[in-house]
Order: sequence, then C-alpha cells, then structure tokens
Amino acid sequence: MKLDILIFGAHPDDAELGAGGTIAKEVSRGKKVGIVDLTRGELGTRGTAEIRDKEAAKAAEILGVAVRENMEFADGFFVNDKEHQLEIIKIIRKYRPEIVLCNAIDDRHIDHPKGSKLVSNACFLSGLVKIDTKMDGDDAWQEAWRPKVVYHFIQWKNLEPDFVVDVSGFIDKKTEAILAYGSQFYDPKSNEPETPISSKNFIDSVIYRARDLGRITGVEHAEGFTAERFVAVDNLENLI
Repeated sequence: MKLDILIFGAHPDDAELGAGGTIAKEVSRGKKVGIVDLTRGELGTRGTAEIRDKEAAKAAEILGVAVRENMEFADGFFVNDKEHQLEIIKIIRKYRPEIVLCNAIDDRHIDHPKGSKLVSNACFLSGLVKIDTKMDGDDAWQEAWRPKVVYHFIQWKNLEPDFVVDVSGFIDKKTEAILAYGSQFYDPKSNEPETPISSKNFIDSVIYRARDLGRITGVEHAEGFTAERFVAVDNLENLI
C-alpha cells in the first residue's frame, strides 16, 4: 500500500496530539494516511502497554487512517543508531509516502526530539540506493524511496511554527481521537497517579493552542509545524 502521508510518533497519542486535526482533514480529502508508533508507551505512569494498544487502535479508527503499526522500540531507551534507522527505512520503503510528519524537534519528553531526529535521518538514508533492505519474511529487496518533505508537529513546548494547517471543522475529531486514550488523559473518576498530561488544563491547552494559531492566521483552528527547509508555494493566491 502506497501512502500519501505517513506520521511517526514516539508514543501512541503523539500523532493525535500533534497532528490529529491535520490527519482527519487529509483523510477527508481522500488522502491515504498511516501512523507508525515507535514504542508502545510502556513506561507511561498511567495504564499499560496493552491498554495503549487498544486505545491506539480506537483512535486510528476515529481518524480513519489506512494503517497503524507499532515498531515496538524500547520506550525511553531507543536510540538514533544504524539498527533503528534501518527499521524505519524499511517502513518508509514499504509505504513510500510523499510526506512524513514526525515528533517535535525540541520538547520536554526526551523521546520526542530523539524520535524526531531518528525519523528525519532515516528519511534521508531511505533514498540511498546502496542501502539494502528487506521486510522480515520477504525475499524481495526494497527499492530506495525518499519522501518529498519531512515536517515536525509541535508538542509540549510552544515552538514557533514555520507554517500552520487550517483544521477548522476537524477539532472535534482531533479531540475525540485524543480522548480515546482514556487511561492517559483527564478523568475525574480515575484513581491513577496524576501526570503532566492527565489534568483538564492539559486537554484544554491543546484545543486552545489550535484556536490561538487559528486566531493569528485568520481561521477557526490551526495546527503548527516546523520544516527542515524553506516551504514554497506555487503562487501567492495559495496563501490564506
């Protein structure tokens, strides 16, 4: 299956929090979108990896993505090395996306910038024809493939976006997908320990950021991204 857009997140829920509105919008436009989680979030204070698996599947169904996979890298301890890069390269060559979205370049959780750099490096290396890869259980060599662009969503830290995507009309779908992770986020009935993301204020802040970016750019809601190179438009009429 060739995908138009592939989103990588260090943990289940990263894609929804950072780009849930964009994902829902692109799916509504008929784009084939997939999500790949690097870890199962097994070090999360609340819930378990098995619960997160179910929550991620539910969120994927809400967003309508074509595929969701988990690399099962070690939460908190995966590194940006050859072994991990090759596994990401296999996925990029498998789905051949035009666009890759991935974690924030700088953030509170160490896995976010680490995952960001790992995926970015793998996207470049995936285009080199002298790197040979095969999917597990497949005898066929994969063809080299490099995505056209790599963009990074914004997470805990309020980074300055290089561009924003108008997600007006899709904020409810984003919120629904986030709240599919019931073990992680605000639940007044939960007896689990409090975490930085389990407060009502955290969920409110995610929605408020989208509203504020929308205010600044003249739309109802928007999601911000940073780019690795200049973003070009084919004419000035494409600017909102």
